[in-house]
Amino acid sequence: MSIWSRMAEAIAALAKGEGLSAVFEKLRASPDRTVAFAIAVIALGAKMAKADGQVTKDEVVAFREVFVIPAAEEANAARVFNLARQDVAGYDIYARRIKAMYGDDVRPLRDLLEGLFHIALADGLYHPKEDDFLQNVATIFGFDERRFRSIRAQFVDEAERDPYDVLGVDPTASKHEIRAAWRKLVRDTHPDQMMARGVPEEAVKLAERRMVAINRAWEEIQGNHA
Repeated sequence: MSIWSRMAEAIAALAKGEGLSAVFEKLRASPDRTVAFAIAVIALGAKMAKADGQVTKDEVVAFREVFVIPAAEEANAARVFNLARQDVAGYDIYARRIKAMYGDDVRPLRDLLEGLFHIALADGLYHPKEDDFLQNVATIFGFDERRFRSIRAQFVDEAERDPYDVLGVDPTASKHEIRAAWRKLVRDTHPDQMMARGVPEEAVKLAERRMVAINRAWEEIQGNHA
C-alpha cells in the first residue's frame, strides 16, 4: 500500500473539518511517522507557496522534487495541498505541532526542512520571503543560525557555498573534528537511516543532493588542508 493510500484516513479527517494542526496532534501518537512526514512537507510547503505571492494551481508539481507521486495518487496529493493552503491556521502553528511530534529528534526535522528547500527552488528562484519563511520554521524547530546556514548552503548560492557551513563545523575545527562531522552526516544520510526515522521511501531521493553537497564540502576542505 502506497503512502498516499495510507494518508487516506488523515485526508478524511480533514474533509470532516478538522484542521491540519489537529491532525498533527493525532499523528503524534502514531507509529507510522512516514505519513506524518509527508503531510508535514505538504502542509508547510503549501503555506510557503503563499509566501512569495506566486500561488498557482500547478504547484503540486513542485512536490515531485521531494516525492515520487504516481499519476493515480496526484489527486490525493493535490487535495492535501489545497486543504493546507486554505486552512486559516498559520504556518507557525503547523511548525510547532510538527516540532512537538518529533520532540528532541532533530534529524527528521532537518529532512523536512530540506524538503521545503527542494520545493522552494523547484522554479529555479529563491524569493526573499521564502528565505524568511524557512528561517522562521527553522527557529521553531530549534535550529540555530549555523545549522540553518548548513542546510541552506546545499541549495542556495552554490558558487559562494562555504564547505564549513555545509558540514556545520567551525573553520577553526581540527581535521579530526571535521572528519567526524562529515562521517556523521554521511551515516545520517544513508537511505536506510532516513527511512528508519520516518522519511517515506517515496522521498529518500532527498538524500541524493545532501550526499553530493557534503562529499564536495569534505573534498574542498581536504584540498584546503593539503
